Amino acid sequence: MSSSYLILATFAMAAVTFVTRALPALIPKKLLDTPWLHRLNESLPLSVMVLLILTSLSYQNLSVTTGMHSAELHLLIAQIGALLLVLLIYHISRQLLVSMVVGIAAINGLLWLFTQFLG
Repeated sequence: MSSSYLILATFAMAAVTFVTRALPALIPKKLLDTPWLHRLNESLPLSVMVLLILTSLSYQNLSVTTGMHSAELHLLIAQIGALLLVLLIYHISRQLLVSMVVGIAAINGLLWLFTQFLG
C-alpha cells in the first residue's frame, strides 16, 4: 500500500467520524427520539465491526486445491468461527467490548486448536 492511500483513508475515516459525531447536534431533538433511530444506534457498532472483520478475511491464497492441513484455510475458518461467536455473544449480551474480547480469544483459541490437532 502506498502512503498516500493510508493518509487518504485516515482523513476519510476522520471525516466520517466527525460528521457522525456532529450530526446529532444538528438534527431536531424530536427526530432523535424515534424508535427506529434508537434501534439503528444499538446495532451500528456491531455492524461496523462485522464489516471491518469481513473485509479483513484472508482468503486470497486459497484455491480449489488447498488441503485441510493448509495454514491459510485454518486462518479463514478461525476468522469465520470467531466472527460467528462474536455475533452470538453480542446478540446475547449486547456488550460490544465483551464480544470483541471473546472474538479475539476465539480466533487465537481456534488457531491453537488447528495447530495442535490438524497440524
